[in-house]
Amino acid sequence: MAKERSSSATLLPQGVYIVSTGSVVGPKEGEGPLGTAFDRVWPDEGKRFSSYEKAEQQLLNEAYEVALEKSGFDWSDIDLVLGGDLLDQTISTNFTGRQHQRPLLGLFAACATFTEALGLGSMLVSGSNARDVIVSASSHHLTAERQFRFPLELGYQRPPTAAWTATAAGAAVLSKDAGPIQVRAVTFGRVIDAGGRDPNDMGSAMAPAAFDTIYRHLASTRTRTCDYDAIVTGDLGYFGLDMLKVYAQESGLIFGVELQDCGRLLYDPTTQDTHNGGSGPGCSACVFAGPLANRLVRGDWGRLLLVATGALFSPTTYQQGETIPCIAHAVELVAV
Repeated sequence: MAKERSSSATLLPQGVYIVSTGSVVGPKEGEGPLGTAFDRVWPDEGKRFSSYEKAEQQLLNEAYEVALEKSGFDWSDIDLVLGGDLLDQTISTNFTGRQHQRPLLGLFAACATFTEALGLGSMLVSGSNARDVIVSASSHHLTAERQFRFPLELGYQRPPTAAWTATAAGAAVLSKDAGPIQVRAVTFGRVIDAGGRDPNDMGSAMAPAAFDTIYRHLASTRTRTCDYDAIVTGDLGYFGLDMLKVYAQESGLIFGVELQDCGRLLYDPTTQDTHNGGSGPGCSACVFAGPLANRLVRGDWGRLLLVATGALFSPTTYQQGETIPCIAHAVELVAV
């Protein structure tokens, strides 16, 4: 059987492995507590390029290169590429496709894009003729600020709840061939809107979606939090992760396990002035493709639940007074 179903919430891909990952980050991310765990650290934000949008494309290109090199595959071996980014028309992912020339599915789930790609890629490998697939996500601090907020030259004041969009890209090669990490289960999220309206407080807006997906994943797989070595969310930051714990406490859900967040792990709050932590599709992508995948490969962890979260708003909807709907996708991974 190509795939099994645990419930309407969770799908169980069969025989899908992560054979390699690639993580490439900017200088601020390299200076953080996870810096030594990334495959490549850029010395600057990409000043050698004519635009920071082109720099983001190169970040993604390099993440692909690293993942392929570690897997031993060539581009000709790849059946499909799935990925996305934060920019309009997912231009980083689409423009990068001009170079690799493999069939491409561009995705958007904001900061949850990486787990969406990982989940969809796993189901395609499990239930179709696609044998080897690359999934990815990227972001760049300077491109995101220009699109969603203000030019940095304005020097505007960031509130404590604001997150720092990561300059980072992460990629993973999925295959039917056995690898060091197996994809055990995938729970795709629902759109949850708790009424948040502040684009500088996305962690609080995304926390209900993270809780909803985690709760449904545990229920449909009949697992407890203590069955995992770690549950790691993506981009809730300090405020959002604290809110997630409150939701869990109110529902009677006990986190008897290491509970962390990619946005909190990526930067040092005492020296790097990122306020609520990291964000952007590249945040959870690089943190998984670097340090989290390394812990599974080394055997430090046997079972990880990765739950990336995304705020599904745009500058247009914010200006129209809309609330911020959010989503979270979960992927359960086990060390082989």
